[in-house]
Amino acid sequence: MGQELTHRYTHVKAGLVENVVIRRTTDTDAYPSGWMYTLHLGTLQDLTLIRYDNAHEDTKGHELHTAAGDADVEFPGMEELIVEFWASADEYWDTIDGNPPCPY
Repeated sequence: MGQELTHRYTHVKAGLVENVVIRRTTDTDAYPSGWMYTLHLGTLQDLTLIRYDNAHEDTKGHELHTAAGDADVEFPGMEELIVEFWASADEYWDTIDGNPPCPY
């Protein structure tokens, strides 16, 4: 399976951790979108606040995990999804003045 890491960072501050991994992949059987990704914001106590992923895209599709539960989501494209994730994550970071290193 060919993969190309296109973006990766981890930011930890005040009890929150943001971890983003985005890879372009040629394994379109497992990842029909051509992307393999995890966009995660959670606490250091292992509580997921927001996580978009496609760990099982071939069988489960694209998912949004939150403290309230899980949901299937439409994949709008990688750029649109990361912008949506950052907007949601920024609401948490703004409350603690966390300022994660987002390239936007």
